[in-house]
Amino acid sequence: MTAPSTTTSHALPNGMMVLIQPMPAVQSAAYSLLVPAGCIYDREDRSGTASVLCEMLSRGAGERDSRQLSADQDFLGLQRSESVSARHLKLSGATLSDKLPESLAILADIVLRPHLNEDEFEPSIASVRQTLLSNEDEPRQKVMIELRRRCLGLPWGLPSDGSLDDIDRIALDDVRNHYRGCFRAGEAILGIAGQVDPPRVLEQITALFGDWSDAPESEVRHAPPGPPVDHIVLDSQQTQIGLAYPSVSVNDPEYYAAWAAVGILSGGSSSRLFTEVREKRGLCYSVHAALSALKHRGDVLCYAGTTVERAQETLDVMLTEIDRLAEGITDDELNRCKAGAKSTLIMQQESSMARAARIAYDWYLRGAIITLEEIHARLDALTPAKVAEFVRRHPARDLTLLTIGPKPLEMNRAVL
Repeated sequence: MTAPSTTTSHALPNGMMVLIQPMPAVQSAAYSLLVPAGCIYDREDRSGTASVLCEMLSRGAGERDSRQLSADQDFLGLQRSESVSARHLKLSGATLSDKLPESLAILADIVLRPHLNEDEFEPSIASVRQTLLSNEDEPRQKVMIELRRRCLGLPWGLPSDGSLDDIDRIALDDVRNHYRGCFRAGEAILGIAGQVDPPRVLEQITALFGDWSDAPESEVRHAPPGPPVDHIVLDSQQTQIGLAYPSVSVNDPEYYAAWAAVGILSGGSSSRLFTEVREKRGLCYSVHAALSALKHRGDVLCYAGTTVERAQETLDVMLTEIDRLAEGITDDELNRCKAGAKSTLIMQQESSMARAARIAYDWYLRGAIITLEEIHARLDALTPAKVAEFVRRHPARDLTLLTIGPKPLEMNRAVL
């Protein structure tokens, strides 16, 4: 496989950052635009405004109504997605490389000239409401959404889809105000990857987005985390367990050691949680953990779904395995983590859409693009001793426990 070329970065006069990575071995081209318009900017009692705006952006822009906009993108073979995270509203697309110029022109219409018409408001509200109802009907998703709210507080714990309590309070003016206040060039990041000619792409992007104005950042609400131990009563035969504890941010020098520790804990069917909690003891039908690393902080988020009768034992074994990481890590465990990470990275290198998204997020998180060679070097530098030492210096403390089911559980642990 031919490695992608070096990424070039360009700051437009209005502050928009453009990152371009040629990939000569592919025939596609992709974009990923991060706009600082995520759910952390939702007004109080209007949680979900960013999600409604995300829905409405694809329902008419420029000279195209909703149907024509969709038809023109389909004609280009554009594989597209729109999503909301805490910080950003993300617009992504991938197509054949010769269709990229037309796709970028449509993107500019969506970003700069969305219709946000009244007749598209209620269908957008209905779509977001349906997602929220789906989350309510899926306790596994609900426990992790509510866990983040309790361990992160505001603004970072806000659910990206919003809340059922607020969705009916949102008015069209709220959506339009969110757009006017948050859609600004100054902190927007556009990643382009694929079979592209960087000077020509940059020339087009400058022409399309050069007049995009900047504005001050919108205000963000702040509130402390929720209770460290909480329970949501649900008449069910199952108990959903959500467990979180602090780790390091993505910019911390020890980030890769933190990543490896969580990978050993929950990186596939050979991981400790899967082996001890599910395979050996048969305590649950699902168990996993993940490192949620933000720009300014990191947390390990754990989940288990089990029966009511075995829920307390499941939690106890999870806590035991988390603590046992500090006792030592084997070469085989670490090597499995490294192999999995390198395989994922190689597959990302072959996808222009994955690369466009990766370079955009790299720039947001680090202010620079980390190369595949740098990642490999940092992974190769890890040893079992280094990972175990990291765990000993960063033990799982200040835990947040949230359960959903008929009855709460106890945190049977000396240090919380």
